[in-house]
This record gives sequence, C-alpha cells and structure tokens, in this order.
Amino acid sequence: MEFLFEALSAALVLIINLDREVMVIAWTSLWTSSTAILLATLLAAPIGLTVGAVAFPGRHTIRLLLNTFMALPTVVIGLFLFALLSRQGPLGPMGLLFTPWAMVIGQTVLALPIVAHYMTTAVAGADARIIPTLQTLGAHPLQAAWHILREVRYGLLAAVVAGFGRVVAEVGAAMMLGGNIRNSTRTLTTAIALETSKGDFAFAMALGILLMGLALGVNFLLHTLQQR
Repeated sequence: MEFLFEALSAALVLIINLDREVMVIAWTSLWTSSTAILLATLLAAPIGLTVGAVAFPGRHTIRLLLNTFMALPTVVIGLFLFALLSRQGPLGPMGLLFTPWAMVIGQTVLALPIVAHYMTTAVAGADARIIPTLQTLGAHPLQAAWHILREVRYGLLAAVVAGFGRVVAEVGAAMMLGGNIRNSTRTLTTAIALETSKGDFAFAMALGILLMGLALGVNFLLHTLQQR
C-alpha cells in the first residue's frame, strides 16, 4: 500500500505542476479524438438521416450492420488500416503511417458506426409529422435535414459524446497506426501501457487519473443528454 500511495502522490504532483510531457500526451489524445469525432459526425449525419427517416429496402440490414460494427475490435481496424497505409499498401505513398493523422483515420472508422447508430435511433424516434409538415411548407431537402437535426439535437450530442468516449480510451489502433512516438503520436492510453512496462508507475498513474477524469466527464455528459 505504501508503494501505491507514493505513486499516487507523485502522480498528483505531476498533474498539479502541469508537467510538460503529461500535457503534451493529454493534448495529443484530445486533438486526435476530437478531430476523429468531427469527421465521423460529418460522415454519419447523412447515414443517420437517411436510415432513420426514409423507408427503403435494406434499411433494417443497414441498422443491423451499424449495430455489428459498433463492436469491431480496435486491433482489427488497426490491422486493416495498417495494410492500407504501409509502404506496400495503396495509400503508402501518402506517408500517413505513424503520424497523428493515421490515428485520426483509425479513430474515425471506429467512431463512425457508433455515431451513425445513435443518430439513426434519434431520427427514427422523432415526431413522424416533421417531414410531411416540412414538405407541405415547401422546404428544400437541406432545410428539412437541418430542421430534423435541430429537433434531435440532444440525440446528436449524445452520439458525439458516445463516440468520443469510445475513441479517447482505445489503445489498439492508436498503437498500431501511431507507433507511440514521443511528442508526436503518444496518447494517454498508449503512454500508460508504455510507462507501466517501464516501471514508471507514477507517470502512468498521472496519465491514468487524467484519462479516468475524462472518461467520467464524458459518461456524465452522455447520461445528462440521454435524460434530455
């Protein structure tokens, strides 16, 4: 127990003093995850609107696929994208592997089905009279889409928060695509794994405290939005 308290005390000192390396790692996690969620939301919006509001053949199949892809292992995504981004892969000449953008791509793929599923559920649960009313008023399709998104804004925010919580805590794809490079692609999760293996428990615990605080904040926000 004494060892644990000493490590915890040292970790709190690192956080209070805003240790530069700790802050760089935290910022890398926040930047990559936030960028990935923004891209995932932009890609998921038309999927959520179409599947949630329009009846067409194969609609239920797409929803089933979204539910299935929500459980995709991160290492599988990392493996597939590693093959695409490596020098021998079709996207190798772009030189994205072991860069922050490679992690953004991986996290975007990971978050996309989650955000799309939440958005689909939110749109499908909206008042069925919205679309006929907008069509009667002569609304343009883009105007109709905007009004629907405004109507389900809390569901949309819940989708974003849920997706963010998923990607900020993942380690498999980030490790495989980013390479855990110091001051470049090292995130909270990958750094915790590395520092623990090195025996630097105080540093790992400092990162763990930040990650836990972030996860609790995200879950509290998601619960609040779901209540709305």
